[in-house]
Amino acid sequence: MTQVTADPILAMHERLRGEAEIEVEAPVTAAPTKETQIIAIYGKGGIGKSFTLANLSYMMAQQGKKVLLIGCDPKSDTTSLLFGGRACPTIINTSSRKKDAGEEISIGDVCFKRDGVYAMELGGPEVGRGCGGRGIIHGFETLEKLGFHDWGFDYVLLDFLGDVVCGGFGLPIARDMCQKVIVVGANDLQSLYVANNVCSATQYFRKLGGHVGVAGIVINKDDGTGEAAAFAEQVGIPILASIPADEDIRRKSAKYEIIGRPGTRWGGIFEELAFNVATAPPLLPRPLDQDALLGLFKGDAVGRDVVLEPATIEDMCGPQLKKKRSLEILYEGASVPS
Repeated sequence: MTQVTADPILAMHERLRGEAEIEVEAPVTAAPTKETQIIAIYGKGGIGKSFTLANLSYMMAQQGKKVLLIGCDPKSDTTSLLFGGRACPTIINTSSRKKDAGEEISIGDVCFKRDGVYAMELGGPEVGRGCGGRGIIHGFETLEKLGFHDWGFDYVLLDFLGDVVCGGFGLPIARDMCQKVIVVGANDLQSLYVANNVCSATQYFRKLGGHVGVAGIVINKDDGTGEAAAFAEQVGIPILASIPADEDIRRKSAKYEIIGRPGTRWGGIFEELAFNVATAPPLLPRPLDQDALLGLFKGDAVGRDVVLEPATIEDMCGPQLKKKRSLEILYEGASVPS
């Protein structure tokens, strides 16, 4: 017969001792059964992320890899090149429509495929009607409900808008949702400014205990002037591929043609990129300060001879400004300034 302890405090202590004596299960040390590289690609709007990713994902699929491409840009244009210019139904819009109809969303409603590439768009709110970053968070919550963490892909490529610095767009870096980040840039100040911001965010979250690193940069529309290459060298990341500023590429991209096909004129670029994306380790970059970033460019291009002249209150209010005496309260015993 089990003896019951009358004192409730003593009983609680005995129960806690019993729990403390339970052996803790050893951590799992076996190799994971499924290895998926989740890679976030960032860059300035219009720099060519979607073009790069559509061709990269297509090439990877032709090499026998199972690839999922997820557009995380409110413009919802990541998959347009892959699908020949056709719009892909977004997760956010489809989820809202299904919810209003009292129906459950399914994979077939939002995920589509072409020649071995699987693709979907998170989408975003209508202009002026919501937060794009919050839309990203809602989209990933929906993906988790659809079983995102159990999907069996070799690579998941996330296309993120880089010139937005809110938390939603920084989700993969802040929450360790990906193993590494790739930036797409060109030989212009604005795209490298965005790339530098991404490096800064990566460094910041690594200091907080994160593990995401920058695997490298893809130089798009490379005209040979060298600023992007100099940036990569100074921040300590490799160049994964350099896509030339060529009229043939521009025309084919404008007509929604995939150029990342094995054995074609431009296929070698994306074969090299696919290999480098797969093998490049996540590095801790050294982001540049503003002066160092400007130093990548010629002085006549960025106006470094301009002097910042401080404004005065007379400038703001005009020459007829009358100075007003301030009302000060003097407390008893306080010393009066001379």
